[in-house]
Amino acid sequence: MNIPKLNKHSLIFPNPNDANEDGIVAWGGDLNPSRLIRAYQNGIFPWYAKDDPIIWWSTNPRLIMELDDFKLSRSLKKSMKKFKYKFDANFKEVMKQCSSVKRENQNGTWIQDEIIEAYSVLNDMNMAHSIESYQDGKLVGGLYGVVVGKVFCGESMFSLVNDASKSAYAVLIKHLKFWGYDFVDCQVPTQHLKSLGAKEVTREYFLDRLQKAKMQTVEHRWEINILEK
Repeated sequence: MNIPKLNKHSLIFPNPNDANEDGIVAWGGDLNPSRLIRAYQNGIFPWYAKDDPIIWWSTNPRLIMELDDFKLSRSLKKSMKKFKYKFDANFKEVMKQCSSVKRENQNGTWIQDEIIEAYSVLNDMNMAHSIESYQDGKLVGGLYGVVVGKVFCGESMFSLVNDASKSAYAVLIKHLKFWGYDFVDCQVPTQHLKSLGAKEVTREYFLDRLQKAKMQTVEHRWEINILEK
C-alpha cells in the first residue's frame, strides 16, 4: 500500500479507516496549529523519529480510558497526598521532561523541539493542557494532551518521583469527570495504562465515539478546584 503524502497547502487528511496495517494514515505536511487540530478531530496524531518526515497515525486497536473505569488503588490514593497540583503552569517544561524520559524499546524521543513548539502554540490557544505534580515547589511529574470537544487526547507523561505522573493522571481524571468529559484517548496500547483501567477498542468504535464527542463543548476553566482536602 502506498502511503499518501499530505499537501502543505491543504488541511485535508485521508480517511483514517484507510490507514495501513501499522496504523499509518499519511506522511508529510507540517505541524501548523490548524493541521494539528484537524488531525485530532479525525482521530489522527503525529509520531515520528528525528530526521524522518512527519508520520500521521490512527492505530487499530486504539486504547481509551472510560473515566469511570480508572483504577484508583489505595496506595495511589495515599501517594496523591504527597503532591501539589497545577494545570498549565509549566506546559513547555512538562513536554521537555517527557522528551527526556527513557522508555522501554525506544531509542531517543519523538518529542523534538518542533513538536514542543507546535503543542505550546496549542496550549496558548487553550487546545492543549498539562497537569503537573509538585513536591517542595519542584515539578516532579505530569502529563499533557490535546482537547477535542469532550475528549482529552493524552500524549505523554513523565515522573521524577514515584507515582508523580500517576497521581497527576488521577487528578486529571477526577476533573474531567466533574467537568463532563466523555473519555480519554490513550492512543497506543501500553500495559501501564491498561493497569490503570484503559481498554483496547477497534478504530471504528473509537472514531464513532470521537465523532459524537467532538461536536460537543465543555465550558470550564482549567484550574484545580475540586480536590479533596
